Amino acid sequence: MSIEISIHSTFLPQNDPEAALAFYRDTLGFEVRNDVGYNGLRWITVGPVGTPQSIVLHPPAADPGITEEERRVITEMMAKGTYASILLATKDLDATFEKLQAGDVDVVQEPTEQPYGVRDCAFRDPAGNMVRIQELR
Repeated sequence: MSIEISIHSTFLPQNDPEAALAFYRDTLGFEVRNDVGYNGLRWITVGPVGTPQSIVLHPPAADPGITEEERRVITEMMAKGTYASILLATKDLDATFEKLQAGDVDVVQEPTEQPYGVRDCAFRDPAGNMVRIQELR
């Protein structure tokens, strides 16, 4: 017996809701599916048009169970770009990279043929999250 499971949502931290919206909606072209405010914080759900998968852009360390020390570490890791990442995919990596570069993104790596068999590029979103885009072959 097999079960069918799919990925519905993934979470990425954001520390500036307007910058996150500008990046994911305006630069990447994702649609906004939800935008919820609570106690001065915002959770924004975005996703590629025509797909069920979503990214929830959430305020980091909003969980009341997180200690002040943990909040400090999360903030430091986000500033260095080592806290969170996501891997996206596209059929035309060069065209996608050109569009993103025109949107003035923080490029980490131009399209590159990797020794492990994929071709990808990388950049950071406004919160410092590593966003890699792999070419579908």
